[in-house]
This record gives sequence, C-alpha cells and structure tokens, in this order.
Amino acid sequence: MKWFQLFTIILITMSTNAQNIHELTYTSIDGELVSMKSYEDQYVLVVNVASFCGYTSQYNELQELHDSSDRLKVVAFPCNQFGSQEPNSESEIKSFCSSKFSVNFPMSSKVDVKGSQVSPIYNWLTSGDLNKLGDFEVSWNFNKFLVGPKGDLIAYYPSSVNPMSNEITKHIK
Repeated sequence: MKWFQLFTIILITMSTNAQNIHELTYTSIDGELVSMKSYEDQYVLVVNVASFCGYTSQYNELQELHDSSDRLKVVAFPCNQFGSQEPNSESEIKSFCSSKFSVNFPMSSKVDVKGSQVSPIYNWLTSGDLNKLGDFEVSWNFNKFLVGPKGDLIAYYPSSVNPMSNEITKHIK
C-alpha cells in the first residue's frame, strides 16, 4: 500500500469520530490547511463544483450568497468525479473562477466527494451516522450542504436548487 493511500485511510477513519464538521480540516486551493472551526458561529454552504458543468453558472449565485450576509460563508470543493467536468489543476480552477465569475469565497483543492477516496468532510456530510441528519449521495456537481453555526448539518440540496433560493436563504435571515 502506498503512503498516500494509507494517509487517506487514516484521515477518513479519524473523521468518523468527528461530532461536528468543525473538527475537520481541508486543504485550500492554495495548498494551505484550513480548519472548519474557523467558520464556527457562521452558516457554511459546502458545494462540490466543476468548471465545465451545466450548473457552472451557479458560481454567480454562490458569490452573491456569500456576499449577502456576514453570517454565511460559501466553501467550494472542486471535483472531477462527474463527467470529468473539472479536469483543470487548482491554479487553473482558481484563475477560471476569479476571471469568469469574480469568485472570492474559499475553495479547496480538488477532492473526491464519494467512493473509496472520499474527503473527510464529504464523508461526514454524507453519512447519517456522523452528521446525525441522514445519509446523502452526492449525485452530480453543485450539490449543496448547509451547515449551522455550531457545526451541525442543517440541510442537503441537489444541484437544481439555486443558491439564492428561499430554501437556502430562509435559514440565515
């Protein structure tokens, strides 16, 4: 077994003990380790994103939502698991998002949101045993998870739900 496979297994195993998402970390698109605890006392909309998807225009609404409230942060997780719609490197993703959509909300490095290499954050988000809300399957790009200020999962939304919809914004008003 290669060292990075073992490291991933250890990280996923460690995440199974997380009581809330604030106990987890991710690697930013710039390669820095970010603690989800840094979002404590705020709502967080976690979204798996891709540059070449029919829903890519949602970057506009994600940025609008991020800018609309000091109580909410959008955190995007680029993923290439659905139709190979995110083949770019982290630097290319960052450049694309900032130049085409003026994105300035936090983004992670590319991750898997399902399968054997699932990121610890998505492992927590999709497992009812961990998130205490339910089991969820990320079925395409731009699935959304709303996390509350205390690190609890509040809701899951499929790709078709617009980030500025009342379904999402009612929680942060």
